[in-house]
Parts: sequence; structure tokens; C-alpha cells
Amino acid sequence: MPRLHIAQDDHADAVMSEHPFGLLVGMLLDQQIAMEVAFSGPAKIYDRFGTLDPTKIAAIEPGEFVEKCTTPPALHRYGRSMAERVQKLAAAVRDDYDGDTRAIWATDDAAELLRRLKALPGFGDQKARIFAALLGKQLDVRPDGWRKSVGPYAEDGSFRSVADVVDADSLQKVRETKREMKAAKKAAARS
Repeated sequence: MPRLHIAQDDHADAVMSEHPFGLLVGMLLDQQIAMEVAFSGPAKIYDRFGTLDPTKIAAIEPGEFVEKCTTPPALHRYGRSMAERVQKLAAAVRDDYDGDTRAIWATDDAAELLRRLKALPGFGDQKARIFAALLGKQLDVRPDGWRKSVGPYAEDGSFRSVADVVDADSLQKVRETKREMKAAKKAAARS
């Protein structure tokens, strides 16, 4: 996999770049915390358990997994529930894709890619589209019709989501875009 720069931390970015399941976990964790903190989560799991193999993660005793994921620095601000979600995600990859995370995006059909992503625990429509955009923009995973299926997140030169984060400057641009969109939404609601 190409070298990612989402977490803005060399070790965390290396872990995600080397372990596809780590990238999937980072996307799962990317809610209600800063993006770079979410995408640092896979490195915490790797450092504490010595693996990001979904089959092995799914097999860890749930209490032990939660305990280590909630030990400071915790995996997420909602460490317990997110640790449980990570294990459910690992079990889905183990059961549905024989433990091969890359098999999720091994398709020539963008609609099928989105269907597979949306079927994963913790992945709704928007998260699936953002992750598909990340795959397309940064890992060159572009099944037929991916731009149309993914929508605005696939636009070149946009700074809408994690799919567009390649360095510290682009991270700041994504934050600015999100702030502007939030402000516009509030203004529209007041009108």
C-alpha cells in the first residue's frame, strides 16, 4: 500500500499504510473525535496486541480487548463501545472475507464496493462513500463508476473528508471546509 499521512504521526501512518485492516479501523473510529486521533487508533491496537490481523483481533477475549483499548491513552473517547465495534468489524472481515481486508475492495463494480462497505459494522452510507473515496484517491482503487457512486467525496481538488488528507496543510483545509459546511447548515436552519 502507498504511504498514508492521515494521522500526522509517522508510526501511526506507517501502521495504517502496512495493514489494510488498520486503515479500515481508522475509518471506523473516525467519529466524534479529531480525525488524526481516530486514525492513530490502529497503531494503539497494534502496539498493545502485536497484530492487526482481523482473525486474531476477533479471537481476543472481549474483556481483555476492551480493557487494553480503554487503558490510557484510550483508543477513543468512547473506548469501550469502540473497542466492541472494532472486534465486530474484525469478525465481519474474518467471516465474510476469510480475514482478507483487501478482498472487501477487490471488485470492478463501484456499487458492489459501496454495498460491501455499508454491510460492515459501523459503516453507514456516508462513511462508506468517504472510505471508497479514500481508496480511490490515495490507494488507486477505482472500480467502474467509482466517482459517480461516491459522489462529491470523489471530486479532485476537494477538501471534504479524510480522503483528501495527504499532509498537515490538507488536514487544515478539510477542517476549514467542515467548519464552513457546518456554519452553512446552521444558517440554513435558522432561515
